[in-house]
Amino acid sequence: MEKTNSNSESHAGLWTNVKPRASHFVFWAALLAAGCSLFERNGPEGGRPVARAFDQYLYEEDLADIIPEGTNVTDSTRIADNYIDNWIKQQVVLHKAETNLPDQRKRVEKQLREYRNSLITFAYEQELVRQQLDTVVTDDEIAEYYDSNRANFELKDDILKALYVRVKQDAPRLEELRGWVRSGEARHLNQLEEYCHQFALDFILDDETWMRLDDLLNKLPLEAGQRSRLLGHNRYVELQDSTDLYLVRIAEHRLKDSASPLSFERINIRGMIINKRKLKLIRAMEKAAYEQAFSNNDFEVFADEKE
Repeated sequence: MEKTNSNSESHAGLWTNVKPRASHFVFWAALLAAGCSLFERNGPEGGRPVARAFDQYLYEEDLADIIPEGTNVTDSTRIADNYIDNWIKQQVVLHKAETNLPDQRKRVEKQLREYRNSLITFAYEQELVRQQLDTVVTDDEIAEYYDSNRANFELKDDILKALYVRVKQDAPRLEELRGWVRSGEARHLNQLEEYCHQFALDFILDDETWMRLDDLLNKLPLEAGQRSRLLGHNRYVELQDSTDLYLVRIAEHRLKDSASPLSFERINIRGMIINKRKLKLIRAMEKAAYEQAFSNNDFEVFADEKE
């Protein structure tokens, strides 16, 4: 042990101080890293140790990757010192925890192994998906999925298609604007778009896309309980507050709990199809890996001697 201390001291020129100092690092969360090989190495292994805490050693090679290339000597020393201090504190706290919580130590070690296994498996599955998953979903596939699962597509909110324009009450050409919004005809769209870009405070001109009613209500001086004014028989609604004028034309609407339209579910369905492909790909990989290991006699199940 004295020999090890001597080796550590011989590197004082490179790692100027290996004694614990005050540190601003939050090291408690880093205790999880105790499951890594760096903190499981005990006793000199041919490398040159720079620090020891109980029976754990920190080696020069462990510090090689923490200092950015081109860092000057002063900064290199500071970075190394902080790393060593933090490592020692981790080991001290870990040793205390292991000494006082022997049963929980076994439980934590099991959790670490399971967590490590999960991380490695997940990383492999993600790489498999990245390389092999087909993410092209055609309109026909979306329509087929929708038709086969109509019962699963029920609206959770009121939705609608609408034109919406908000302008100042003293904005120019308001009568023309009212006429364009009220008609909703494609031949007026260019004029309406040009006007909105010049004078509107806010607007929605795509009345072919479904939106949640609540998203539109959030833009209007209208209480949620008054939504019938938008979803009643009137296709055109005009509202105002102290300064602004709000023009809305409802093109179409669907009520909560009714069948959700395909166009509203298109993005969700695409995600469902891709996720289904992903699960199928992963299960195929698992099956192939199992069958290969079985044919190679890479695993076996031992009979219970009690039977």
